[in-house]
Amino acid sequence: MDETVKFGVGFITGRPNVCKIINTTYEQLVEQSGKFDKKIELTIFILFDLSYQYTTRVDFYGLIPKVYKNIKIKYITPEDIEEEKKSLIGRGILKRQEAEMFFGYGYAKARNTLLYNALINKMDHFLFWDDDEYPAACIKNEDGTLEWIGQDNIIKHIEYMENADVTFGYRCGYNSPIPYMDLENPENEKVFRPFVDAVGNEFLTYDKLKDEFKKNNGVTYADTEIINGKGACEIEEVGGGKWVAGSPLCLNLRHLENIPAFYNPEGARGEDAFFSTLLKNSKVVRVPVYHFHDPFLKYTRILRKKYPKTLDKMCRNNEEISRRFEKAARGWIKYRPLYLYIVNQKNYTAEIEKTRENLQKSVSGMNQLFADTDFTPLFDELELYHNNVKKDYSNYNKVNEIWNKLKSLKDE
Repeated sequence: MDETVKFGVGFITGRPNVCKIINTTYEQLVEQSGKFDKKIELTIFILFDLSYQYTTRVDFYGLIPKVYKNIKIKYITPEDIEEEKKSLIGRGILKRQEAEMFFGYGYAKARNTLLYNALINKMDHFLFWDDDEYPAACIKNEDGTLEWIGQDNIIKHIEYMENADVTFGYRCGYNSPIPYMDLENPENEKVFRPFVDAVGNEFLTYDKLKDEFKKNNGVTYADTEIINGKGACEIEEVGGGKWVAGSPLCLNLRHLENIPAFYNPEGARGEDAFFSTLLKNSKVVRVPVYHFHDPFLKYTRILRKKYPKTLDKMCRNNEEISRRFEKAARGWIKYRPLYLYIVNQKNYTAEIEKTRENLQKSVSGMNQLFADTDFTPLFDELELYHNNVKKDYSNYNKVNEIWNKLKSLKDE
């Protein structure tokens, strides 16, 4: 047990909920570490964004003393990010434009900032953990009752990491911030199918969504066979990428040459999708461990092991839920042009035209179905990002050139 594995956990957050996650799971994390046949040194990295929900710094410093006694905590403040940029520019490693492109806030820049901090702090492995996910699996029994099983979300990744470059787990709960729709209703389906076709991706397809709504009102339950270890598999390239989810996502920084950077067009989403398109030469393994996804933060009591007996439909007549969905949809449409350009450049023009047609078929109806929202801006946003697609493609490549420069700092 001489070797020490330096394991980093990264939270990108704009919600104080992150403190609740760490305070209620740190004992479980420490306990997991003791189960492994090598010593594990845990470090939690917290990058907080004060603009996301107009929070204050105090909101993110609510960790209890016992956490600090058992786990290393590294906050990445706005000042830290500026100092990192200044240092790299001053040392001649990056130009100012490169530093601004790589570091900061937003989906990809924040991940890259965490990735760089994991690198210079000499982490062996690094787990991205979203602040709306909890290490628990929810099983629905044949009689309809729910069974909850805590998940060893660190150990499982380490077990498979020795022979992998990237690992990612499974999600149960609510796979996406899309509220429940009765898609057995032909009128709803007529509107919703083209809309999902317009904003969808490898993980979000109309058929998958309809199946989830039909079976369990939009909830995904854990599979007992996966929990028992039968869900491990190597991911092959399909449709231009080895598709991974952004959390739980673990990177083997001992195999740094096979770890790309993250990118998304400014203001868009899709950083995990673009990361996936760069994994063609990387070994990607899906590991049998679950996180419960709670995108509406309705079930935070799960963290205290106060498990609900039922999981509710997320209804579209709830203003907060519908606005959360609208925001996500706008992020999805913004990254769609670059996504199509990368995975299907030969047919890009035809695919963009299909997306336009699907929006034409669906947006008016979506505005009626979701009374508190307005999906009309998706038309202009699609055209804006379509017009910028070549520039975004250039930046997608440029970010990885920057990351390759930074990789040389690992041994300093």
